[in-house]
Amino acid sequence: MATSVEEITVNRQFDGYNRRYKHRSSVLGCDMTFTVYFPAAAEKGKVPVLYYLSGLTCTDENFIQKSGAQRMAAARGVALVAPDTSPRGLGVEGEADSWDFGVGAGFYVNATQEKWRAWRMYDYVVEELPALLRTASPFASSLDPDRASIFGHSMGGHGALIVGLKNPQSYRSISAFAPICNPTNVPWGVKAFTGYLGEDKEAWKQYDACELMRGFAGDVKPPILVDTGSADKFLEVQLQPQALEGAIKDSGYSPATLRMQEGYDHSYFFISTFIDDHINFHADALLVGHEA
Repeated sequence: MATSVEEITVNRQFDGYNRRYKHRSSVLGCDMTFTVYFPAAAEKGKVPVLYYLSGLTCTDENFIQKSGAQRMAAARGVALVAPDTSPRGLGVEGEADSWDFGVGAGFYVNATQEKWRAWRMYDYVVEELPALLRTASPFASSLDPDRASIFGHSMGGHGALIVGLKNPQSYRSISAFAPICNPTNVPWGVKAFTGYLGEDKEAWKQYDACELMRGFAGDVKPPILVDTGSADKFLEVQLQPQALEGAIKDSGYSPATLRMQEGYDHSYFFISTFIDDHINFHADALLVGHEA
């Protein structure tokens, strides 16, 4: 039986609609929200899906309200799907003690530590949400989750990279803004992985884009685009794009493009500047054989 979905808000934009939904997540054990931007093309037939994963402290609304992505998504006929970043409302002790762990900081992993057993954002993004888009009545006639790509920012850029690299058959393209490239070796990642996954560092590697890149053995290689700002205050300590660049070189993965954008920081001012590049990058992959 299809999961019940409740529409919370709707806002018209560029002849399409931003629609925010709430549903009960069986994977996470709580109510979850997510937002879908339906371009006008979705009124005439199924359109491809571009998932966006947000960063630390964010909800599904940050990207939808600040990025300006809808203009190009409308022009290219691509739906945007923005989930939340963690379970909420479970009342786990310590879940809101810090901004970089717990609520708003799911890191797109499946937690193995008992206390954090509900933090299974990887399964939510990879399995539950796409299944919902396939079956629930608001989406079944307008979205085509079998044509999907994924991108994100910071923690969400890390999420997009690992989800795409672990499931290359499911995503036609992958991109990221200022991703946490090598989480097993930076403070944000070490804190999150220790808490969610325990002390076994070998278990962390399955959620590290650099490790996944070096071990990539798939026949299908989705194209990758990564943008990072040279003035990003987290660049050297937390993001380490040079680690991902090295892993790409070591693996011979192609095509992959890493760009350093001079003078840009970690904010949505940066994201909004280059969002059209990313939407077009994904649309080119998603619409092959479908554009007039």
